Amino acid sequence: MNEVCFKNLDKKNCYSLEVYEQNGGYSVWRKILKGELTPEDIINELKASGLRGRGGAGFPTGLKWSFMPRNSEMQKYVVCNSDEGEPGTCKDRDILRYNPHAVIEGMAIGGFVMNASVGYNYIRGEFMEPFKRFEGALKEAYQAGLLGKNIEGSGVNFDLHTHLGAGAYICGEETALLESIEGKKGQPRFKPPFPANVGLFGQPTTINNTESFASVPEILAQGGQWFADIGVANAGGCKLFSVTGHVQNPSNFEVPMGMPFKELLKMAGGIKKGRKLKAVIPGGSSTPVLTADVAMTMTMDYDGIEKVGSMLGAGSVIVMDDSTCMVATLTRLAHFYYDESCGQCTPCREGTGWLYRVLKRIMDGEGKADDIDLLLGVSDKIMGNTICALGDAAAMPVESFLRCFREEFEYYIEHGKSMVEG
Repeated sequence: MNEVCFKNLDKKNCYSLEVYEQNGGYSVWRKILKGELTPEDIINELKASGLRGRGGAGFPTGLKWSFMPRNSEMQKYVVCNSDEGEPGTCKDRDILRYNPHAVIEGMAIGGFVMNASVGYNYIRGEFMEPFKRFEGALKEAYQAGLLGKNIEGSGVNFDLHTHLGAGAYICGEETALLESIEGKKGQPRFKPPFPANVGLFGQPTTINNTESFASVPEILAQGGQWFADIGVANAGGCKLFSVTGHVQNPSNFEVPMGMPFKELLKMAGGIKKGRKLKAVIPGGSSTPVLTADVAMTMTMDYDGIEKVGSMLGAGSVIVMDDSTCMVATLTRLAHFYYDESCGQCTPCREGTGWLYRVLKRIMDGEGKADDIDLLLGVSDKIMGNTICALGDAAAMPVESFLRCFREEFEYYIEHGKSMVEG
């Protein structure tokens, strides 16, 4: 437990450069500066580690880094996505709070591998404490001569900047994030071209999640196989899971991939006293909900969660007990996606509004017999028909809530009230 991103969590001032270096921090970066590691060495170790993107997509990190046209003479960029706007997700802000130098070192290593001399960390606008902590760490790194031009006479250049967003959920989508850094309205771009070819300021760019970058230094220090052995097949290493909702001890937990959900639930103290588990959203609010019986059989890894009908996502585990009204919960989620839609795509702009208004009508006791079919029809028209995944993120909860808890929606429509006694 706590072997990578939260490695120094038990130490006083764990966020400081002094503590980070005392526990092996920047050792990999210094090897690079001394010419002891090549980009090919690093990519091979990352591929061996099985590290997959920790922001939700789960794309293999080593493979992603290899896509960058590193030998091109064009300016290249590495970008860290610290926007973290998915409801239920609260891990990346804690990395920035308690282990910011791991993110800095990971981004610097990425810059070296991809021959990108400039990096940006895009931090969500509401995260003022994590923002200040990261800025403090960045200042320490510059003062120690670990960043800048011709670092320690190595010929390696890497400058890192922090960009504070304004709290838009859509800017967690990588191309909308790039638009925001450029000072434009945060709206997703059409793909292709992909950022690896045409990214920030039109130049080749690689974007990874905070947890992904923070994992890199320890992987390279310990070896790719070490990290792979912590996890399971197709899901190397450990993972940060944000467990929230109706549990005794909501928190972030860094545990091996493949851990049974029931064990993770025990770590969170179990369900609040006097209640029973009813439902679990395993990967953040945009992933399909699972019933209690199904959730208790899953393992916390990509394949294990996909096998039971959902997705690992960002590892944002929302736990609901038997006091939860699923109609009210889905209505709240639908309102979030309706409010956060950037409005660029008609199916999303109009569809999210339809989903919320129909659910609100049911909540107001004015539901109609065909509303469930209407919700499913609207969801189907949104899915796969938008530039980015926000439309799918709004539609998937609707489909899964209605599939798993249809009787609650039927009861609410018929009786004008919830069948759940809180």
